[in-house]
Parts: sequence; C-alpha cells; structure tokens
Amino acid sequence: MVKMTLDNPASVAAPFGDRFAHVARIDLPGGGALLQLAGQVAVDDAGEVVAPGDAGAQAARIFEIVGALLEAHGASLADVLFIRTFMTDLGDLPAYGAVRRRLFPAPGRNPPASTTVEVSGLFLAGAVLEVEVTAVAG
Repeated sequence: MVKMTLDNPASVAAPFGDRFAHVARIDLPGGGALLQLAGQVAVDDAGEVVAPGDAGAQAARIFEIVGALLEAHGASLADVLFIRTFMTDLGDLPAYGAVRRRLFPAPGRNPPASTTVEVSGLFLAGAVLEVEVTAVAG
C-alpha cells in the first residue's frame, strides 16, 4: 500500500495563506519516498520577494528553500530527479543557468531532467522565477 503525506516543514516559511502544501510525499513499498515540491519563488521568511527582478539571486534563494524542504524529508539536491522552471524572461537563462551549473549535477551523476518555459507573469510582483522539483528520499 502507498502512503501519501502533504507537509509544510517548519524549516521553511508557511505557504501563502496556507492554501497548499510545500511537499507531497509518497512512501514507496520497500522503502524510500517520492517527493513532489510545490513551485517555489524567492521569498524571505516574511513572504517578501528577494532581489526583485534578479534571476541569479532569486535562483540561489529558491534552491536554498528547495534544499531545506528536501532536507526535512531526508533528501538533498543530489536526490533531485526533475526540475520544472517558469521564467518571465528567457533572457535571464544565463543567470539562472549559472546557479544550476553550480548546484547540479551531483558528483558522478548527470544533471536532473528539466523543463524550462517562459510565462507572461508570476503571482508575486518582482518574482522572475518559479521552480518545481521532484526528488527521491532514501
């Protein structure tokens, strides 16, 4: 039997208005878990956008948040399988890519599978990136 848990770890600020869970976890038979993270934007603990308009700084903050969410479930950035990125301007790809190249791949591994798309806007003014991650734990 598969067990599903929806979680908001205390190590990361609660989602806006408590309208969603940061992490959907599916415990797999035989051990381990599949982790699907909600889209993350670069916000501080008060929910304010970090470095409005700066894709590189926002990417660094997003992956800091993602790392904390993964850690709360026994995983790390090395366990990321898939990254989906929404960008308001594909011209920011070099800044975003520089952060991604610094963090991925884990030593001895290929980088995660990935999709990046340009969107007309995100739900917070000044946010230029939103990133969803799928990972495995254990």
